[in-house]
Amino acid sequence: MIFNLPPILGLLPLVLYIILMLRGKDMNVSVLVCVVLGAILTKQTPLAFAETLKGSLSSFLSLIGFIIVLGAGLGEVLTRTSVAQNIVYTVVNRFNIKSQKAAIIISMVISTLLVSMLGTLSGANAIIAPILIPIVASLGITPNTLGVILHGAGATGLYIGPFVPPVVTIMGLTGLSYTQYMKSAGIPLAIIVWGSTLFMAIRTQKLTEGKFQYSKEDALKDDFTPTPIIKRATLVFVLTMVAMLTYGIIMKAGASYAILVMIVCSLTTAIAGNLGFGEGLTTMVQGASKMFWMFFMFVLFDPFLNYVAESGAFDALAGYMQPLIDKGGVVAFLMITTAIGVFAVSGAGIAQAKMTHDIFFPTAMLFNVQMPIWALVILVSCQITFFVTPTVDMVGQMGLARSKDIKAMLKNGWVLTIITFIYVFVRALLYSKM
Repeated sequence: MIFNLPPILGLLPLVLYIILMLRGKDMNVSVLVCVVLGAILTKQTPLAFAETLKGSLSSFLSLIGFIIVLGAGLGEVLTRTSVAQNIVYTVVNRFNIKSQKAAIIISMVISTLLVSMLGTLSGANAIIAPILIPIVASLGITPNTLGVILHGAGATGLYIGPFVPPVVTIMGLTGLSYTQYMKSAGIPLAIIVWGSTLFMAIRTQKLTEGKFQYSKEDALKDDFTPTPIIKRATLVFVLTMVAMLTYGIIMKAGASYAILVMIVCSLTTAIAGNLGFGEGLTTMVQGASKMFWMFFMFVLFDPFLNYVAESGAFDALAGYMQPLIDKGGVVAFLMITTAIGVFAVSGAGIAQAKMTHDIFFPTAMLFNVQMPIWALVILVSCQITFFVTPTVDMVGQMGLARSKDIKAMLKNGWVLTIITFIYVFVRALLYSKM
């Protein structure tokens, strides 16, 4: 540390980052300022800083950032070929929705399905919202209810998709296979969030029906008709995705395999949708470019966290926490880690997962914490954050649903947060007795 400052002050970049994020500052600006501060505190020369950035391009976080970029490219192809719209249209028409509860359930299934495929909450829900609104409006479902649906059900897709960024990140951090991750973390949290959202959506509908509604014009707009080309592109996309996912699971493919999945699915779908190889590749790159800011942020995030670790701050923090952990044991440690991840660490979900892991993993090793429960702690830490306060994700889903009812969103968020913490506590308690 510069000037022989105490190691704990190495947390200053992290604290500054949290403050900047809570104040709604731009993510890239925040990370850039903090990584420069970290470089100064750890006495990095300009040449050393440049070499660190070079090394960051081959880091795990940069890999995740590139996967996110390619996911946006795939989403653009699915939108241009109308495959995404056709998936929604097909599911809705096949189930012949006639009741409000059926509409709520089908809307949740569609949101979860598309988010799990595209790996983006706002991007996937932006595609389906214009198609769902005419359907739910015709059945009297309120914008308040649809807002809850899009947020909760959509977020669930981020816990179960084999190649969505949070899943790939946690598998990479813990070394778990997809099957192991799903059993220990993905499925349990998905059940909690999906179940709570279903209950709260039905309750929200009862409380808001007759007070809020979509216009009659909204209920009449439904002019999407899949053409033979759209149907062909949809079939090719589904078959390609299923084949590649099956192969990846059988071969226990790692995060890097997601790159091939995104590229192959994008190009085969584009060709089947009559975009052709060249235009398909151009469309994918155009869509990917919209998320380049995320890749840039992740390139900076790796040295940011490394500088904090290099200062000795994480070890110092673990030392300060030790008295609490000594009294409460592994249960206290797991609950403290979860709470700090949810309430104290802000930013992009992937960055939160990496930060929480880096801060607490050394202590987890001292307790011999097994990776299945550690995966659950990291998943909760980086995903439940977006339910406890009016985050961009929460407000964004309200906007897509044309809702202004933040209270309904927060009610669902806090209900599922409480249930999640109870579940983590029970899992930690059972784990401590093994």
